[in-house]
Amino acid sequence: MALKISSSILKEIEDVVDFGEKIEKNLKSPVTELLETILGGAISLRASDLHFEPQENQTKIRLRIDGILQEVLSFDLNPYENLLSRLKFLSRIKLNVTDRPQAGRFTVLTNQTPVEIRASTLPTSYGESIVLRILDPKTLIELEKLGIRKDLLNLFGKEMKKPNGMIIVTGPTGSGKTTTLYAFLKKIQAPGIKIITIEDPIEYHLEGVTQTQVDPIKGYDFASGLKSVMRQDPNVILIGEIRDSPTCQTAIQAALTGHLVLTTLHTNDAAGTIARLVSLRANPINIGPAINLAIAQRLVRKVCPKCRELKKISLLEFKKIKQELKNIPKNLIPFAFNEEIKIPNAKGCKYCNFTGYRDRIGIFEAFLVDDEIEKFILTNPSIAALRKKIIEKGMLKMEQDSLIKVLEGITTLKELERVVGE
Repeated sequence: MALKISSSILKEIEDVVDFGEKIEKNLKSPVTELLETILGGAISLRASDLHFEPQENQTKIRLRIDGILQEVLSFDLNPYENLLSRLKFLSRIKLNVTDRPQAGRFTVLTNQTPVEIRASTLPTSYGESIVLRILDPKTLIELEKLGIRKDLLNLFGKEMKKPNGMIIVTGPTGSGKTTTLYAFLKKIQAPGIKIITIEDPIEYHLEGVTQTQVDPIKGYDFASGLKSVMRQDPNVILIGEIRDSPTCQTAIQAALTGHLVLTTLHTNDAAGTIARLVSLRANPINIGPAINLAIAQRLVRKVCPKCRELKKISLLEFKKIKQELKNIPKNLIPFAFNEEIKIPNAKGCKYCNFTGYRDRIGIFEAFLVDDEIEKFILTNPSIAALRKKIIEKGMLKMEQDSLIKVLEGITTLKELERVVGE
């Protein structure tokens, strides 16, 4: 089911304050008009999630923008009941079921551009909470714009050209793994290449790519779906996530039998990839030959370009950064790094909703599974031992990658502490 939003609403709302005032003025409007305002504003503000949270006497609306929740406003419960019913109807969620979680989806049309909305309800003490995941195709960007260093970009480019093997992107929920995988697909896509994805759910629709969605209720899960996909003569297979042993083993077999497999895992860092595969009962003899590349990533907010301040680095900050970056190749810091260098500081203005940050960028670490690492995997190394080995072979940690972005003026030390620790 599709809901159309006028372009005027998208242009009217410039920040969270405007958004809250606009909703407040429309609370007594028909529910369709109110919902159009709320969804249009959330899309306009580049929100990834829209939260409706019923409290004892009111309902709170919050937006997740650049990974951070921002409160918009609170209003009476009566308008929320109407909004909830309308959202459940659009999402094809049962209206008369309020005592258990439900999920659905619908489409919003903005200037003829379809934006997929995933809805999730949850019973709470004061009624049903509903969260909308906003999947705007505008967030899908080219690989070169993800924040990947030039040396890693060259490495990724070589591995994408291989006809078989596995590229694994790891990280926690919300770290941008899907965006990176889709950027890989857009780079690989060509008339002579058959690409099939198996996802849960399909988040973005890609032209020229065959996409399939798992349905566990009908017995169509990642493992069984992957076996069916392999019978479709693909060159490239994207698996939304490896989360169980059958999927893991089938994916490795696909990588060993002439397919390029792109997938994700939940691990804390790149070195944790091997241990996670072993825990999913993958045979270490097959892991090395199957994997081409393991990548870990996080997302950090970029300092707002309109209000950022540059401050001279403190002596303590300088010493810490110098110590952290002491062993990396000098060509990766293409500027003079000394006690006089200035680093960005977040301030806040209307353009960035007074947060000091606008948009996000990736920080990465990655290692190639070459002959030496393949033999090392057979020794069943601990995560710490593997991390030490791949760092010795030249891998830059995410912390180092993020510090380079601070020195380049892209983000702040405070933001790095929030994402990767001090």
